[in-house]
Amino acid sequence: MDRSEITEILNRPLSQDLLARDLTRLAYVAQDGTPRTVPIGFAWNGTEIVMCTTKNAPKLPSLRANPMVALTIDTEVHPPKILLIRGRAELDVVDGIPEEYLRMNGSYEMTAEQRVEWEAEVRSLYDGMVRIVVTPTWVKLIDFETTLPSAVEELVKQRAERQHA
Repeated sequence: MDRSEITEILNRPLSQDLLARDLTRLAYVAQDGTPRTVPIGFAWNGTEIVMCTTKNAPKLPSLRANPMVALTIDTEVHPPKILLIRGRAELDVVDGIPEEYLRMNGSYEMTAEQRVEWEAEVRSLYDGMVRIVVTPTWVKLIDFETTLPSAVEELVKQRAERQHA
């Protein structure tokens, strides 16, 4: 998939709405060769998905061994709206708390006082974090109105061919 195609899909209003959400599902291959999917907070900076995790997170050795990942950002309504993203995870160990981490947790319902307490707790717990940065190399937006999963698109085409035969 070329960069302009990726950009066009990611710039669609529905994609932008999904990229403004708090949670994605990160899929990767664990070191034992089995698949893993974990929910994780994220921030979209306009070109990359940025997720932050502890320096001792079990997923990090797996991502270092095989950095290819898939992400799903979706809604909880019917029909679902789904943004599928594939890319390569780059790991960036940082001192302190990355701004993205503080931002990605900014829309959870907290009072101003709870937010101050939460941030103080985070700053006292972590001396650093790892930024997991994914630049999309493939994307698909599914809204079940104008776009469908590829297998369903194929079935719709086959049905149309049968009806016209």
